[in-house]
Amino acid sequence: MLYEIANGHQKGRTVGYSNGSFSNGVSNGTATSNGYSNGHEEHPVVDLRSDTISKPTQAMRDAMYLAPVGDDVYGEDPTVNLLIQKACELLGKEDGILVPSGTMANLIAIMVHCRERGSELICGDNSHTFKFEQGGPAQIAGVQQALVKNLDDGTFCLEEMKSKIRVDPDCHEPTTSLIIVENTHNICGGKVLPLSWLDELTSISKSYKIPVHMDGARIMNAAVALNVPVNRIVKDIDTVCFCLSKGLGAPIGSLLLGSTQFIQRATRVRKALGGGMRQSGIIAAAGLVALDSMIGRLKIDHDRTLKIARAISDFQSDLFKVDLKSVQTNILMVYLDAKRVTVSEFLKRLYEVKDADEVKVHLRATTLNSNSARFVLYWEITEKDVDLAIGKLKLVVKEFEDKLKM
Repeated sequence: MLYEIANGHQKGRTVGYSNGSFSNGVSNGTATSNGYSNGHEEHPVVDLRSDTISKPTQAMRDAMYLAPVGDDVYGEDPTVNLLIQKACELLGKEDGILVPSGTMANLIAIMVHCRERGSELICGDNSHTFKFEQGGPAQIAGVQQALVKNLDDGTFCLEEMKSKIRVDPDCHEPTTSLIIVENTHNICGGKVLPLSWLDELTSISKSYKIPVHMDGARIMNAAVALNVPVNRIVKDIDTVCFCLSKGLGAPIGSLLLGSTQFIQRATRVRKALGGGMRQSGIIAAAGLVALDSMIGRLKIDHDRTLKIARAISDFQSDLFKVDLKSVQTNILMVYLDAKRVTVSEFLKRLYEVKDADEVKVHLRATTLNSNSARFVLYWEITEKDVDLAIGKLKLVVKEFEDKLKM
């Protein structure tokens, strides 16, 4: 039976919801192995390149099929409205919009906060916004980025940040209009930003009347790792975005949340960027299942990531190392001696299967720089996949070490 839920945070929107349409079911850690053949490989594939390659659960597919839909550009898609309502309640924000990607969400936030030409934002030098979004702030928004050095834990020195803030800039200078933080921090290996650091940062930003945006693509991983409600993490953050399509397993979409006034402006910018989607309740339905059933199980991914890290540490290799203390969520960085082994050689051998290999599996990973390989876990990676990955890593590490001893 269809019924309506008054959407208190967005006047004029209604939420239609078919009772029973949105199953919360998900295999909690016993998913079908992703070690499947994709039509080209004879042997299993364990793909740990990114959690973005995760596929929707059956519950998500069922919900997408049954989702009530409308025109979201007009604010009339009931499933999108319900998703926004749930996300706002979860994170303690007034309003939100659904967009195709985290990159678009970040760009919209930048364009709304940095409304004047000649604006400048402050972010870490290893932030996703700076490194992996094609210079969008400059290319599209006309916003300059002032960089502070990211520390190993994903934070940066707040004194250095303060030195970058332009107080009463004269006509030669840009205007400091925004500070961006990333949580969890991708390049730093899935690090969770400490709450005390965030509290101090937002206290400083408020004293300068500069808003803070959090690129929270994996913020649910951060909340699970800290064992705190996610609204605690963003309680003093002005705007935040998070991805539905990474560890949460939905096929597409990110949410951008903030004040009602901010979202009104963000909705206009979304339209200009081509991000206004019509019957997007089909996408939002998977997001509802994600929020209902995929957050708590992220700890399974974290535990399995740590299991792989401990195994590599136990190899006691001089060539390949991990920092166990830094493994906090679902991202594992394996550091190698780049003077003796290249990342490309390592990744190629992990994927390659030879007749003499005792463990016959194609293991996929990726790299973000010249001295490390990145492994990322998600809901489809099972205990069997983890054991296969460990076996292949042990084989390859020993092979490289034996080769260099010759």
